Amino acid sequence: MAAAASSLADEVSCPICRAALRQPVTIDCGHNFCRDCLVRYCETPGPEPAEPLACPLCREPFHRGSLRPNWQLAGVVESIERLQRGPSPGPGAQGGCPEHGEKLYFFCEDDEAQLCVLCREAGAHSAHTVRFLEQAAAPYREQIQKCLVSLRKERDEIQEIQSRENKRIQVLLAQVATRRQQVISEFAHLSRFLEEQQSILLSQLEELDGDILSQQEEFGHLVAGEICRFRALIEELEEKSHRPARELLTGIRSTLIRCETRKCRKPEAVSPELGQQIRDFPRRALPLQREVKMFLEKLCFELDYEPAHISLDPQTSHPKLLLSEDHQRAQFSYKWQTSPDSPQRFDRATCVLGLRGFTGGRHTWVVSVDLAHGGSCTVGVVNGDVRRKGELRLRPEDGVWAVRLAWGFVSALGSFPTRLALEEQPRRLRVSLDYEVGWVTFCNAATQEHVHTFTASFTQELFPFFGVWGRGSGFSLSY
Repeated sequence: MAAAASSLADEVSCPICRAALRQPVTIDCGHNFCRDCLVRYCETPGPEPAEPLACPLCREPFHRGSLRPNWQLAGVVESIERLQRGPSPGPGAQGGCPEHGEKLYFFCEDDEAQLCVLCREAGAHSAHTVRFLEQAAAPYREQIQKCLVSLRKERDEIQEIQSRENKRIQVLLAQVATRRQQVISEFAHLSRFLEEQQSILLSQLEELDGDILSQQEEFGHLVAGEICRFRALIEELEEKSHRPARELLTGIRSTLIRCETRKCRKPEAVSPELGQQIRDFPRRALPLQREVKMFLEKLCFELDYEPAHISLDPQTSHPKLLLSEDHQRAQFSYKWQTSPDSPQRFDRATCVLGLRGFTGGRHTWVVSVDLAHGGSCTVGVVNGDVRRKGELRLRPEDGVWAVRLAWGFVSALGSFPTRLALEEQPRRLRVSLDYEVGWVTFCNAATQEHVHTFTASFTQELFPFFGVWGRGSGFSLSY
């Protein structure tokens, strides 16, 4: 049986690949070939491009469109291979037709069913679109590839979102940690202040307590002395009143004069001055009240705004500015520094920008100003495209929102500079930026006194801005 099957296999082999026919097709001359083998043969160019296709065996011409699937021969090939493999695994075997047990070669597009040769010849699929499995799978493979491309793209987008959000979470965690440290630090400061104030107020109360006791003791001595003197006069009069007339009249006028002219002193237990001090004591707690109010305002402000860790950008610094190695301080000098010129560098205005810009959010930083010999310092924010060459106009119309500290006063640099009426000139100026709302706020970092607020509609990246002039004048950054 095996020998017969081997002989039959030779009869149904492909003349091109010499293997068993796969998806056999018949051409005009009647010869059969594997479909893939014949397609590759047809695609191989001949010596003459215009020469018609010829059968690989008999050289009879044929047309590529005349290929006809040979279903019966495919079934014969399947039967021969089954004989070579041994007994049929039976209907429903793995990879076979569940009805006939034959190998599956075809796919019905209408019923979405895989068919063997016998299923293909049955009437149920005669009017349906039936293709070889590989032919039917090809468009689905393309759809699968398109789906894979789309899914991979969406997966990459989700991974990008995950990475971005994880970074955002880390930033938020860092902000929470910063705020936690701020709360701890501010409450520790308040706690020390409260302890100091408690000690001062208790000491003052103890001093008042001592003054009251001292005056009470003095009052007691004074009253005791007065009572003693009155008691002596009373005893003297009582004793005289019981004497005989001759003795009673002896020196009676001087005795009566002493009694009549004796004035009773009416001492006060608490002096008016001490009483006023006690009434005025609550005023001594006013600094405590102001400090607590400032503490709450500062705490709420710092929790609402993100502390900006600013460093100065040496690429923008005017050559007359000396920057510290950590880029946290700058000082004016009449000696020009060796600085290569670039489009980013200020060449006329003695200014420098912060290295980091802002395109959103709430940020705050503190500038400690040190003015010497009548110098000046300008602090604020500017648009990223602010003019670097030539004259720089410090006004909002030119993308500058700043205040100037100079010669004992502070000016808001609006369309026209405006001198501000302040209780004291700040030595530490807090700058706060609310990008979305459009606020640039300045206040005295030591007293929390409001200095000035600019309002605008920001659309560009904003950079911290600093200008300084005057020998020895400079500034340093903190937050």
